[in-house]
Amino acid sequence: MLQPIIGHRGPEMEALMQRVAPRLQVLFRTRRPVYVSTSSATGFMEAAVRNCVRRRVLTLVCGAFSERFYRIAQACAKQVDRLDVEWGDANEAAALAEALASGVYDAVTVVHSETSTGVLNPLAELAATVREVSAETLVVVDCVTSLGATPVEVDAWSLDFALSGSQKGMALPPGLAFAVASQRAYDTSLEIPGRGLYFDFEAFEKAVAKRQTSNTPAVSLLFALDAQLERIEAEGLEARWARHRAMAERTWHWVDEMREDHGIELKLLAREGRRSPSVSCVAVPAGVSGVEVARRLAERGYAIAPGYGRLKESTFRIGHMGDHTLEELDALLETLTSVILGIVQKR
Repeated sequence: MLQPIIGHRGPEMEALMQRVAPRLQVLFRTRRPVYVSTSSATGFMEAAVRNCVRRRVLTLVCGAFSERFYRIAQACAKQVDRLDVEWGDANEAAALAEALASGVYDAVTVVHSETSTGVLNPLAELAATVREVSAETLVVVDCVTSLGATPVEVDAWSLDFALSGSQKGMALPPGLAFAVASQRAYDTSLEIPGRGLYFDFEAFEKAVAKRQTSNTPAVSLLFALDAQLERIEAEGLEARWARHRAMAERTWHWVDEMREDHGIELKLLAREGRRSPSVSCVAVPAGVSGVEVARRLAERGYAIAPGYGRLKESTFRIGHMGDHTLEELDALLETLTSVILGIVQKR
């Protein structure tokens, strides 16, 4: 990122984009072009609604970020229905099939890894259900905390629009977003009026074809992207998935150890089989604040997050993703144990 800035419409930029393009396709497991945007992932969430929804969309809501899709659809003046489950539960295929049978939708939105609750939705099953029940409906997916951390099979699962951000599983600074549109999602977008300018799929398609970005890019972040994709390639995507899984399982075991060894009734919000490999949301016992846990841990030099939204006080979240290692995680968990024991003993 410390390299001198290059002209973003010159041959050096074309060479940079030519290097990153095929490696982004490997990351998304797709043959389609990968869009690169200087924005947060929320920008591509809005792009999905503007480009893929003529009139009506169904949003699967299981936490704060899946609810964001609902609010974006409302803000874009689309007809939007929501299919809710309790925060901590996953969206399941049977309920989706029932909802699809009762209405006609242009698209269904789903968050693969719900960052606010630590839930991993069964994306392959949900996408297959849409194909079986409502074949014309597009499948739109937020992969912000799943891409690079667990399998995301854009082509094999027939996902129509999959988006992510730079600062989670890819372990880059924030400020870039990435997305893939299926051919039928792209074709659909060309027929939708009022889809805007900055996030118009057509602009991204034309830019990719010229090995460019559709608007002025964050050049320094693209340098970082080039370097990080090389690191991911060297590690191997399957090995990266396995490392994330190992870190997640270590965190889940730690929750059990806190109960068995110390009598501290911590609980994972997501149930077994529906837990994200990149983030764990841990419910704290009465009298303990997730905000206080995160604050006291920060005083020891470690960063975790308190709960998000309505879960702010009752949970904390451990992000075991990106380039973190099991050794680093063990050190964090050891310190976190000390912090929680200190809080409980002073109650």
